[in-house]
Order: sequence, then structure tokens, then C-alpha cells
Amino acid sequence: MDDIVRQAMVKWPDVPDCYGWLGLDSRGQWWMRDERVQALGAFQSGQPGVKGSLLRHEKLIDFIQRNYEFDAQGQWYFQNGPQRVYVELEITPHIWRIENDFTVMAHTGVMGEVHKILVDENGLVYLDTTRGLGLVHTLDVARAAQAIEMGRWTLEDAAAKDLPALYAYELSPFKVKSGQKQA
Repeated sequence: MDDIVRQAMVKWPDVPDCYGWLGLDSRGQWWMRDERVQALGAFQSGQPGVKGSLLRHEKLIDFIQRNYEFDAQGQWYFQNGPQRVYVELEITPHIWRIENDFTVMAHTGVMGEVHKILVDENGLVYLDTTRGLGLVHTLDVARAAQAIEMGRWTLEDAAAKDLPALYAYELSPFKVKSGQKQA
């Protein structure tokens, strides 16, 4: 976490948390969701327009990624100075890229070590790592298959609906806050 963020948290300790305004999609892209967009439905629904506006400002994206954390309830957030901005996850808290040497890097730039590789009933591929669970970026699924064929990683079946509970993360902190159950 950035020092300036820590300092702001001390200076203004009682800033209310923010829900529903930021989303992370299955390709590791950040989305801003204003009230109009939030009214269209849940970020995870796949309905047209629910993602909002794709963030393209590199310095803002870097700031978000450096200050991306999770709380004790498995809710991921961006610490924006004194305010926690909870993140709506399309699928997982990390989106993993696989390098040519089979090292893995999350969408945030942090590296992880692979414990195992999972595939769900829809054919989506996930990595269980030292940094937690994340979806393999679609461009790197072939590299994941290569790692399995080489015996580097062990493949296991998984049910997509069970992953948030098994890996202790919330897809929608907004739904949790408003008392709705995670789908």
C-alpha cells in the first residue's frame, strides 16, 4: 500500500466505504460504475451495459493495483486514500497471466507460485496460488495446458459456484452489504 494512502487513513479515519462503483472483469480490466450503470444490474450478470466505463488511465490503474487488498470477510477493495472502494468481481479476485517459463503474474503485477490448476464445468481454467485463486487469462489457457502436459501442474475439477466459498472471496461486497446472498 502506498505511504500517502496510509497517511490519509490516519488523518481521516471515519470516511464511509464505497460499494458498487468499481469492478474487475475476467480479463483483469477495471471498470467504473456510476449510479445509472449500477441500476442496470449486477456486475456479474453479463447483461449489456452493467460493467460501466472501462478505465484506460494507466496511472490510475497502477494506483488501484498497488492499493488492492482484501478484508477479513474476503471482500476485495481498493484503498483510495482514506476510503475503501469495494470491488465487484466478475469471477475471481486475480486474473493470472502465464509467462513462457511458467511463472505467473496477476493483473496487478504481483507474482505467485502455483499450487494447482482447476477447470470448471464451463471449461474455465483457474490457478490456486500463494496469492490466492484467480482465473487464467484467456490468452494463456494454451500455456496452462502445456504446463499440465509437461507435468508441472496438477489438474483438478472444480464447480464454479463453489469457488468463492472454497477460496474465501466475495464476488459482490455490495450484495453482502445490502443483505443479498452471493449467487
